[in-house]
Amino acid sequence: MQTVNLAAICTPADYNTRPLDTIYSNFIDALPVVKYCSENNKRLIHFSTCEVYGKTIGSFLPKDSPLRQDPAYYLLKEDASPCIFGSIEKQRWSYACAKQLIERLIYAEGAENGLEFTIVRPFNWIGPRMDFIPGIDGPSEGVPRVLACFSNNLLRHEPLKLVDGGQSQRTFVYIKDAIEAVLLMIDNPGRANGHIFNVGNPNNEVTVRQLAEMMTEVYAKVSGEPSLEVPTVDVSSKEFYGEGYDDSDKRIPDMTIINKQLGWNPKTSLWDLLESTLTYQHRTYAEAIKQAIAKPVAS
Repeated sequence: MQTVNLAAICTPADYNTRPLDTIYSNFIDALPVVKYCSENNKRLIHFSTCEVYGKTIGSFLPKDSPLRQDPAYYLLKEDASPCIFGSIEKQRWSYACAKQLIERLIYAEGAENGLEFTIVRPFNWIGPRMDFIPGIDGPSEGVPRVLACFSNNLLRHEPLKLVDGGQSQRTFVYIKDAIEAVLLMIDNPGRANGHIFNVGNPNNEVTVRQLAEMMTEVYAKVSGEPSLEVPTVDVSSKEFYGEGYDDSDKRIPDMTIINKQLGWNPKTSLWDLLESTLTYQHRTYAEAIKQAIAKPVAS
């Protein structure tokens, strides 16, 4: 028997505005699950986050240092990379810190009490049905993650909002590829137990600004609608997320361990996964958005 734990508050907008709920959800509320599995000899597959890595070593190098060009200072390795967070007043790190602490507890339960475990560190899994579209199948004031935020802007023919200019770099993996990795973990406990796995696609690395440009181009293709003359607008992180926001510069997963233990590699390019996802978003939400926009607002 095995338990797969995915329960968590895991949207950046909540880290700032609901830090206590975020910490309780990702650490305190996970404690009984870990304890139950340990005491009853149940295998635990626990979903963590790539955010446990925090900021890269490269981001702390001098701006003019030639070492900034060395990929080794940005590649995130499960068994070697340090976890570097911002200051305590940056509440954005409440999520990453809680996730890291529960990872350490799980690892300690394995070392001291023999808990069989596998920890999953997702690197921006995206695809159809991710998050929600505000005002349609989620709260109007809600702020989903970047894919759904940009999808919402495209569906409403609004400029895509780039937080702090969209300079942060991310890698994105298609949900279908990621689920194949998880199934390998479930089906192969002998090769997965005791390991932490990065699950991402280092070949799909872009800045958030580049992601916005790609999504704008793909949405025009799948919807048949022209793009806006000014497709993006810059907003500050304080304006978008509120006080206490901070961010990591890059998130590039090292794939050595998961490839060696499970033989897994992602397959889907960023262009292909965006076309599949935005085709779904347009078919599912475009008409509902039009009706919502046309509906008169009560005075």
